[in-house]
Amino acid sequence: MIKYLKDEILDDLVKDGITLVDFYADWCGPCKMLGTVLENIENLNIIKVNTDTHQELATKNGIMSIPTVFIYKDGSLVNKFIGFKSKEEIESILNSIK
Repeated sequence: MIKYLKDEILDDLVKDGITLVDFYADWCGPCKMLGTVLENIENLNIIKVNTDTHQELATKNGIMSIPTVFIYKDGSLVNKFIGFKSKEEIESILNSIK
């Protein structure tokens, strides 16, 4: 399930289970490519955070390049990567966390 962050508090959305957080921007080519990949991953909570509209959150999390992906398990950051990854690469990362 993909959810676009609006007024919610990110920490509340990542506290249960495994959640992938994608920091992106609409103008970013690799972000669009990654977005297409994420749409094809099933049974995963995905939160998309637009860095243009959530600049404070991006700064707080040290986002310097996009796309940047954080993976949380029960509220704790357990993995992160920068740039495009294939569906197989992402699924491999997720399988190593479970």
